[in-house]
Amino acid sequence: MDYSKILNISSGNAVCYSGYREGQTPGISFPTYNQVKEDLLIIEKNWKYIRLYSCDHHSKTVLEVIEQEKLNIKVMLGCYIEAEVNNYSCPWGGEHSDEKLELNKKGNLNRVNLLCELANTYPNIIFSLSVGNEACVSWTDHMVPVESVIEYVKIVKKKAKQPVTFCENYVTWVNKLEKLVDVLDFISIHTYPQWENVFIDDAINYTIENYNLVKERYPNKLIVITEAGWATSTNDIEIKKNNTNEHFQKIYYKQLLKWSEDEKILTFVFEAFDEPWKGSDDPNEPEKHWGLFNEDRTPKHTMKQEIYKK
Repeated sequence: MDYSKILNISSGNAVCYSGYREGQTPGISFPTYNQVKEDLLIIEKNWKYIRLYSCDHHSKTVLEVIEQEKLNIKVMLGCYIEAEVNNYSCPWGGEHSDEKLELNKKGNLNRVNLLCELANTYPNIIFSLSVGNEACVSWTDHMVPVESVIEYVKIVKKKAKQPVTFCENYVTWVNKLEKLVDVLDFISIHTYPQWENVFIDDAINYTIENYNLVKERYPNKLIVITEAGWATSTNDIEIKKNNTNEHFQKIYYKQLLKWSEDEKILTFVFEAFDEPWKGSDDPNEPEKHWGLFNEDRTPKHTMKQEIYKK
């Protein structure tokens, strides 16, 4: 399926971007205009499209920088919806008070409305909208009922012109989200062979299997990959050390790009820069090390090679 007809964009590489550096944390302290500008000048050399996760101060700064600096970057903008029900299956804590859940519902509606506002403010920069991220998968700490996501999607489609999606793990699309698919313009899937202990030799084939599993379930729906990547450091707990290094990241990245280009699939690589705020206090926590660039913006092995030319 030709994604350009639905998303109104040409072909090009894509990457997930979140610019939080050492000492910065979402909701508390944010990257400055100049820091975001530095990041986007790096990104512009390698990717045409970026994915942003939320409608917050950071995302507003990103949109301002793209507009004011006249950068050749288009954005998939998301709004991060928070838990509306408890999820007792979450390993790291998916329980919330009734008061918190009610506050989250009000906050989610505000975020959805802000998503529409930003979409209408930056129509030439924002090419698509995502209502939530990993909010329906079995292990999430911010579980939102499918019915609520459907209602949020309907609100966005009434108030904004960009095509609308929802970003979620590939398995969840197959076993839970059929009713949501009916109201979306396209499907966005996440695939992480490394998290599932698939060794690098089989990683790209596993990603292709993940994609095809969803494609076979919804043959008439456009599918975008909004997260696929390879961590470069680990504490050897869930992701094993013998499957984790910069060399393996380069292998997976190059294979992923070639397959995506050959099959004409829009794929957002996860992610541009390491984020030290994520995960546990362990410096080798893998959540901190998915970037193709280090936190100090020096390139890892993948981006030192022919891909990072300019």
